[in-house]
Amino acid sequence: MSEAAKKPAKSLSVRELLKSRGKILGLKAVSGSRHLARPITVSEINRPGLAIAGHMEQFRSERIQIIGQGEYAYCQKEDGRKVMANLQKMFSSPDIPCVIVTGGARPLAVIRQACAKAGIPLLVTSSDTSTFIREITTYLDDQLAATTYAHGVLVNVYGLGVLIQGDSGVGKSECALELLKRGHIMIADDVVEVKRRIGYMLVGNSPKNIKHYMEVRGLGIIDIELLFGIGSIMDQSLIEMHVKLESVTTGTLANYDRTGLSTAEVHILEVPVPSLRLPVTPGRNLAVLIEVAALNQRLKNQGYFVAKRFNEGLIREMANK
Repeated sequence: MSEAAKKPAKSLSVRELLKSRGKILGLKAVSGSRHLARPITVSEINRPGLAIAGHMEQFRSERIQIIGQGEYAYCQKEDGRKVMANLQKMFSSPDIPCVIVTGGARPLAVIRQACAKAGIPLLVTSSDTSTFIREITTYLDDQLAATTYAHGVLVNVYGLGVLIQGDSGVGKSECALELLKRGHIMIADDVVEVKRRIGYMLVGNSPKNIKHYMEVRGLGIIDIELLFGIGSIMDQSLIEMHVKLESVTTGTLANYDRTGLSTAEVHILEVPVPSLRLPVTPGRNLAVLIEVAALNQRLKNQGYFVAKRFNEGLIREMANK
């Protein structure tokens, strides 16, 4: 995967977060409206309980700071001057995006004052802490995920996301059409937007302007949803297998694996993906081959490597003779 296709590191302002998720998460700004341009650069959040108590080691200032029930109760019970001193020390970090108080609680005066002095936006949400953390982490993970673009077709075959690539004109779209006719599901054609999610999972989807469309030489642009029905499309899918279609002549077929013992990978956004090279020659049904490859990969994912078991059986049989 070409590094030139990779997008630069993303960020999201606190203002954009409020605009896009304010109503959904019950989120609103209490103070610091002039500082809503502060950037959010990571999807992880931080519960600053130890920092509020004065332990600043390993404090993750680049994350959104969540004041939940535990932190709130500590600030209520502890001496106000001590809490203020610790908050000021904590808020001296210049990259804190914002502070969010959960559970609909009214922010304590000491928290409001510390945020105001540091110029940090103070927000409140009506959601409870665990629900809010889950929802905002999922949202930020999607918005800030490392992204690249791949030229190819993404099809979900037997529940496995298969990215089909190859030179222009090799038959990627025609192969995808045959897979659609056989009941499989298309996610993207021509351009696949790939995001790396938490856990080093790759998720592929189609850019909005070409979503559910396919370009086929000789036919032009076709609408997959209208032709094949709503069941033939998906908005996104994990990318769990890569197939490279290659135009070859009879003389070069010897260069391809015939046992299945060798394994190959491609790296997309630094994530390894099992890869398979398929030679394109007259008479080969590529759709059927990709179906079988997807099923075989599912077996491998479950720990059953057919070629290795077959080879081990032959070795045992020869050893016993």
